[in-house]
Amino acid sequence: MKNKVTVVGSGNWGSVAAKLIASNTVRLSSFDDEVRMWVFEEKLPSGEKLTDVINRTNENVKYLPGIKLGKNVVADPDVESAVKGANMLVFVSPHQFMEGICKKLVGKIGKDTEGISLVKGMEVKKEGPCMISTLISKTLGINCSVLMGANIANEIALEKFSEATVGYSKNKEAAEKWVQLFGTPYFIVSAVQDVEGVEMCGTLKNIVAIAAGFVDGMEMGNNTKAAIMRIGLKEMIKFSKMLFPSVKDSTFFESCGVADLITTCLGGRNRKVADAYAKNQGKRSFDQLEAELLNGQKLQGVLTAKEVYEVLSDRGWVEQFPLFSTVHAISIGRLPPSAIVELGDSKSANKQVGNSTL
Repeated sequence: MKNKVTVVGSGNWGSVAAKLIASNTVRLSSFDDEVRMWVFEEKLPSGEKLTDVINRTNENVKYLPGIKLGKNVVADPDVESAVKGANMLVFVSPHQFMEGICKKLVGKIGKDTEGISLVKGMEVKKEGPCMISTLISKTLGINCSVLMGANIANEIALEKFSEATVGYSKNKEAAEKWVQLFGTPYFIVSAVQDVEGVEMCGTLKNIVAIAAGFVDGMEMGNNTKAAIMRIGLKEMIKFSKMLFPSVKDSTFFESCGVADLITTCLGGRNRKVADAYAKNQGKRSFDQLEAELLNGQKLQGVLTAKEVYEVLSDRGWVEQFPLFSTVHAISIGRLPPSAIVELGDSKSANKQVGNSTL
């Protein structure tokens, strides 16, 4: 039986993922040519439905204009219909919507279905933090890998050389299938047996990117930005290992780690909006700036900073993570953007930054 793929999500990155996958399903005999893509239905200014326009023009005119997705990509506004018959599900929706999406799919997919999450973020519940891959696995009863990396979507859409990392837990055969499905001559994919490490990298780097945006908005310079990125990387490693002791050091040197951190701090949407927030001296909210600058896309870093802070606060770890804590405080207006370089002013913050090690 041929593998059938559905992409659950159709934003900027979801559309690029569909394009990558569609280019491979038509040439690989083990896959059904058609790639279904679930689209959250929207009405365009023309009055047309986004799904209808995608299927007519083979282009996501709102989230990835000017890029053909592949004639074998079929947009579907009904998530249950989109996943019907699929045994490989690619999840790529904003993380705050994932729980609701998964609940809709309970009982609608086969037991042998494989999932992969391209979603950055975590759910924080009373019982503790839950990674999105774990949410998918537990809710749907399926194995779920992750794919993260230095992946600014518009560059991959233009077929510029990029890399990514698949993280898996036990099923190496499934991981190899995902590598085959996503890999192209311009998009090089490797697999590592560290699903938590890969996913934590993709989640936490958005907090550091917010910090980098504050630095850019206040025109503090490249030395300051490099310092913030270094401190951020150390906090990423420390937090990941405190939550998941199995996380490997080597994972942070894959595309999902330091490479993704660099590209997100240089050119991602989190950096862009945080830059604008700092330029406005915090007088305009992140919600306002998101609506103005991202054309319907969702900002992840501010919400992730809040979720991580909840974990830090609950476990008494706040003083061990001065950068993460400061990003959250600035994001909610408790501190001014200039506080991003005052991490060492308090004795506790200075001690923790100075003593934190790889």
